[in-house]
Amino acid sequence: MELIGLGRRYGTRLALDDVSLTLATGQTIAIFGPNGAGKSTLLRVLATLLRPHAGTARVLGRTLPDGGWAVRGRVGLLSHEPLLYRDLSPRENLRFQARLHGVGAGRVEELLDAVELGLRADDPLHTFSRGMVQRTAVARAVLHDPELLLLDEPLAHLDPAAAALVEPLIGAASGRTRVVTSHDPAGGLAGADVALGLVGGRTALLAPASDIDVASIGALYR
Repeated sequence: MELIGLGRRYGTRLALDDVSLTLATGQTIAIFGPNGAGKSTLLRVLATLLRPHAGTARVLGRTLPDGGWAVRGRVGLLSHEPLLYRDLSPRENLRFQARLHGVGAGRVEELLDAVELGLRADDPLHTFSRGMVQRTAVARAVLHDPELLLLDEPLAHLDPAAAALVEPLIGAASGRTRVVTSHDPAGGLAGADVALGLVGGRTALLAPASDIDVASIGALYR
């Protein structure tokens, strides 16, 4: 992934302003910053859901937005919204996504077991707790074995046991290239190769994660 002077605005408000970075295959970048800093906007640009207004974004060898058609099936997005149909069950949601991606039913069952939803797999999603919905959303995000994972506060709503369940799927051990937003300085840095701090849409910090301490991340929120 390579960003050069990336910008995105909403009307006259700049949500991203001159953001530049590179991320090698298999690496993880952790993005920190206060609410409204531009973290989620950056993920949505990388997911081809928003068009940049300035600069260049290259993802998986393609330049966005023109190359977005070739990237979408290779990216997994876990956002604040679960991107699931609440009147359908986890099994129905995942089977629908599987058909879109040409994935077999066996993969659906494998993931339902991995996130321990097998016993509730046929219950409508609107009867679930927020944590159970998040586990279903994790399964959806990795269903098609994406090369790049875009994770917006992926452990939100998960208790420690549930976080441990999804770790093999979306954590550093998954071996995927990852872009992860977090409000947890220690946890975010622990699994990252690169740290990016955004404030007001601009880069306030960019360095190898091993060179950054928790206090430096905390300063972004003051």
